[in-house]
Amino acid sequence: MSASDRLTVPRLGYGAANVGNLFRALSDDEAWAVLDAAWDSGIRFFDTAPHYGLGLSERRLGAFLQTKPREEYVLSTKVGRLLRPNPEHAGGLDTANDFHVPDDLQRVWDFSASGIRASLDESRERLGLERIDLVYLHDPERHDLDLALAEALPALEQLRRDGEVTAVGVGSMVSEALAAAVRSADLDLIMVAGRYTLLEQPAAVDVLPACRGTGTGIVAASVFNSGLLASSEPKRDGRYEYGQLPDELWERLVRIAAVCAAHDVPLPAAAIQFPLQSDVVRSVVVGGSRPAQLTQNAGYAALEIPDALWAELAAEGLIPA
Repeated sequence: MSASDRLTVPRLGYGAANVGNLFRALSDDEAWAVLDAAWDSGIRFFDTAPHYGLGLSERRLGAFLQTKPREEYVLSTKVGRLLRPNPEHAGGLDTANDFHVPDDLQRVWDFSASGIRASLDESRERLGLERIDLVYLHDPERHDLDLALAEALPALEQLRRDGEVTAVGVGSMVSEALAAAVRSADLDLIMVAGRYTLLEQPAAVDVLPACRGTGTGIVAASVFNSGLLASSEPKRDGRYEYGQLPDELWERLVRIAAVCAAHDVPLPAAAIQFPLQSDVVRSVVVGGSRPAQLTQNAGYAALEIPDALWAELAAEGLIPA
């Protein structure tokens, strides 16, 4: 069985960091409205993580999904960071990690087999759901990539053999870490965050070829590059990951936007659909903190885009030919 054949994922998913109060606080009702909009737009693939709002994303998403038939959606979460009481909590917020939640918990790295299993069990408890379809090791390079390859990934493979989850993988923003993981373990799907987008495709060099060699599928995330591609008229002062947008990327973005405009295709629609042009990309996961964003993104995902747009972008050297 090919690795990515163990689990079929829908082409469009919702990444639930925002309902964990990423960048701004949402009330429970506001978060529910976002998830409602995703569901009503036809989204049936939901991704979360303990990291997102120190468990808040999992709790809110789980409460919502408990009201839906379990066979109708695919659910993924992540392991590698355990949530434990923060002895230094003094009434502050977790804004150092961009989450507007009380920092009464702290993240503790644990790549051991027992830590991986504990993370899965605790996610089930927060979600209030017994079955999690897909589990990724989250950001392994931020802790210890060698340890991840030696201990955490074999532990995930064991969970899959034991029938605890259907599929396993790795989620990261670092191409080298993703490629190393794909080469060293039998992974079903990997989440490539921001490294294979309409604006830049470093993962095309090493990650995509590695996935082709192993039959591993890709879930593309952060396809708007921190929001730069979320509007048809990008702004020069837009945030790029953790800093300012470099001049060369801005020039590239202007050229891409011009080609999209010439074909009368909204830039965000091209951004969502670009990764899916690859034979190894199975799904695109988008975020959003307002119901209208989810409705709009689902529309962009369904928009018919002429082949001539991709051909011109490739001819201009803006995407791989």
